Amino acid sequence: MSVIFKQEIIMLLLIIVGMICFRTKIITTEGRKNMSSLVLTVVNPIVILLAYQKEFEIRLLKGLVASLVLSIISFGIAILISNLLIRRKEGRETDIERFSAIYSNCGFMGIPLVNALFGSEGVFYLTAFLTIFNLLIWTHGVIQISGVRNLNSLKKAVLSPAIIAIAIGMVLFLARISLPDIIYQSLDYVAMMNTPLAMLVAGATIAETNIFSAFRDIRIYWITVVKLVIIPLALLAVFGLISVDETVKLTVITAMSAPTATMCTLFCLYYDKNSKYASEIFAVTTLISTATLPLIIWLA
Repeated sequence: MSVIFKQEIIMLLLIIVGMICFRTKIITTEGRKNMSSLVLTVVNPIVILLAYQKEFEIRLLKGLVASLVLSIISFGIAILISNLLIRRKEGRETDIERFSAIYSNCGFMGIPLVNALFGSEGVFYLTAFLTIFNLLIWTHGVIQISGVRNLNSLKKAVLSPAIIAIAIGMVLFLARISLPDIIYQSLDYVAMMNTPLAMLVAGATIAETNIFSAFRDIRIYWITVVKLVIIPLALLAVFGLISVDETVKLTVITAMSAPTATMCTLFCLYYDKNSKYASEIFAVTTLISTATLPLIIWLA
């Protein structure tokens, strides 16, 4: 519990630094977008790739398959609960609310937290979760926000940097190929930027919203409860019935219990939806998750 709480405090302090940097114009809106792209397209994939630099073990391969199955179950439960508890009603941004409840910030916050708790083995199992996440967010997620159904989204999902890194990493893992030390160390330096950069971006995103207005919106609290409490507790109940390695279970639960994905705001901007509301949900869930995440992991 102390490890979880310590990591959450570190992440919260880094988020505050990001907020200060944005408010003092050290980080601009354009700079935040560039940093976000850097984390998603370069740093995160390198972290994922290095997670596969392990000595081949059947135990790890079984854990990866188990993580894939649990991830599919998790998203199925999240989609079901969001549709049951977030009802469509005139005047509500139901699609944004459901998206926010289903998809977590598993890349930005999930990777550093899992890495701190379970090390590279946890990140290794997390790659299975990220695979399902990317496939769903670019298909179901895009349809949820835009209402448009096409194959381009699936193509984007399959060709996303995270999925490419997973494919390369898996080949190296199965072929038992280790990167030369000089290449590994160089990539490791980039990977170490993941937590600070991700938290600075999260802080800058929060600073861009009217956080006081967001905390006065009662509806956002309900979305937050569904995202950070009800869905994780439902997963805990279901996973308790499944006999799987504890590290695998905890990795998937940690990833699902993270706050709302920043992709909701990005999709809203792209499809001309209510990006302000999406940002407010992101801000509130991110700040409140510093209290709920340690509790959920402790219960798990």
